[in-house]
Amino acid sequence: MGPLKQAIEKNITGRAAGLIAMADQIHGYKEISYQEYRSAKLIETYLEQNGFQVETGVGGLPTAFRAVYEQGEKGPSIGLLCEYDALAGLGHGCAHHLQAPAILGAACAVKECLKDFPYRLVVYGTPGEETSGGKITMVKNGCFQDIDVALMVHGGDHTQVDVKSMALVTAHVAFNGVAAHAAIAPDKGRSALDAMILMFNGIEFLREHIKEDSRIHYTVDEVPGHQNSVPSLAKASMDIRSYNSLYLDGLVDWVKDIVKGAALMTGTTYDISWDDRFESKVPARYLNQLVMANAEWLKAPAMAPAREKTGSTDFGNVTFSVPGTCLRLAFVDPGTPSHTVEWVEQGVGERAHTAMLMGAKAIGMTVCDLIAEPEKLQQVQDEFRQNKAAMAKA
Repeated sequence: MGPLKQAIEKNITGRAAGLIAMADQIHGYKEISYQEYRSAKLIETYLEQNGFQVETGVGGLPTAFRAVYEQGEKGPSIGLLCEYDALAGLGHGCAHHLQAPAILGAACAVKECLKDFPYRLVVYGTPGEETSGGKITMVKNGCFQDIDVALMVHGGDHTQVDVKSMALVTAHVAFNGVAAHAAIAPDKGRSALDAMILMFNGIEFLREHIKEDSRIHYTVDEVPGHQNSVPSLAKASMDIRSYNSLYLDGLVDWVKDIVKGAALMTGTTYDISWDDRFESKVPARYLNQLVMANAEWLKAPAMAPAREKTGSTDFGNVTFSVPGTCLRLAFVDPGTPSHTVEWVEQGVGERAHTAMLMGAKAIGMTVCDLIAEPEKLQQVQDEFRQNKAAMAKA
């Protein structure tokens, strides 16, 4: 693999100027979720010019795309995903502007350097990560079913990968009671506020009996009225999280029972609506090792152990169905938090450009590992099946 990896590295170095220019251009666009029209067009054009067949507006999202290059028949299908949305009011404070250039560099280098094996490269443009999670919608609409593995890159304060992410579902609960004068005729009223308080108490008692890596947190959204009136309406929102999507299913059922019980105890009625659900990542430790070995070979900066646990991400909805990993490349000082002005300002500097190019090279090399040595892809897939089966027993 030495000569092939050297060829990947040389190819990406040769196209570095164009990739850097693209990163800086997307950084300047700073288009927010689902408004990334210029960024998507820029990326799509580059792929078309490099021999990929591009389909726009996939997965029901106008700024999403799917680009395919296929060599031979019956080879593995490698998914390469990128985000390009900025943060409202801030800009690219999460380094999404570096993702597409890195992924495109990897995809084009593999296409030009890896000639002796059948394979398919599928590049997915995935908008809206910073808000509702565009990949969730794309999964619902049939995207990512055509890939055997999913690879991403991301900026960071260390060079590392993740092991687990949190499944998340948000519930919006509205209790409806009967208004009455609290002094003269309280017996005529049915308090929606009492129901909400009982629901919160039920959640607190539930906390004692859930796994330590699960979370439930809530807030009051609305309780209109006056203290001298029995409240007829109370609204609240709850986030229910777990590092295991299958375990989350049971928590959701338990929370539903608590809401129903609170309504029964107070003689009120209720409505629940649910936001789109973020799934948990199925751990892919061997795939993580492959990616990190290539990053180490490139002497990537600030190498660090894998983050065992992270928050919620729509990439989890992809990696709950196919093995996947996201390589984070250091371009800011350790400890510098994302979603900050520091990330925005340093996103167009030399360190950011170097991290982007290293990400392209590491991902390109990992793609070659998976295609040229099929036993490695088989091990990735076997581990994925084993880890998902283990989640069902946890």
